Amino acid sequence: MKRGFEVVTKYKDKGINLPYRSTKQAAGYDIEAGVDFVLPSIWKLGFLKVLWAIKHEKDVSEDEMQRAKDILRPLLVPTGIKAYMQPDEMLVIANRSSGPLKRGMVLPNGIGIVDADYYGNESNEGELFVQMTNFGLLDKKIKKGDRIAQGIFVPFLTTDADSNKGTKRIGGFGSSGK
Repeated sequence: MKRGFEVVTKYKDKGINLPYRSTKQAAGYDIEAGVDFVLPSIWKLGFLKVLWAIKHEKDVSEDEMQRAKDILRPLLVPTGIKAYMQPDEMLVIANRSSGPLKRGMVLPNGIGIVDADYYGNESNEGELFVQMTNFGLLDKKIKKGDRIAQGIFVPFLTTDADSNKGTKRIGGFGSSGK
């Protein structure tokens, strides 16, 4: 097995589709939402009030600031799939071209990087989540099976003086920085 996708155990028999290339020349594998999901718009009253206050140099309470941050916080859309690959490869999760243009949905980090050792981790079996923000005016209803991102397998290089001592990943999403 060199690289590919599998369904995460808890999603077996739930009708999850493995990512696929939509055309013969497509570089990216279309990744679908694994569940119905509501992605709220960032344009909520709490955020707008804080934005107005900052613009007009008014005081903002810590509670108001926290509510605004919570509204802007990206959410993780479950996919129900995991990816396996060679140790010198990564999976790049990227916006689909139609996401921002047609739906107002983006990956706020630009791209997501999935390392080879994320596969099979203890905390979530390596399930892929797509980090998303909705800058559209209304909440977006994502249906299970909607294409929300694309994944591209890419080899990577390391430096001659690479100092990685071979530490082992502990944990799932966002855990390699611990």
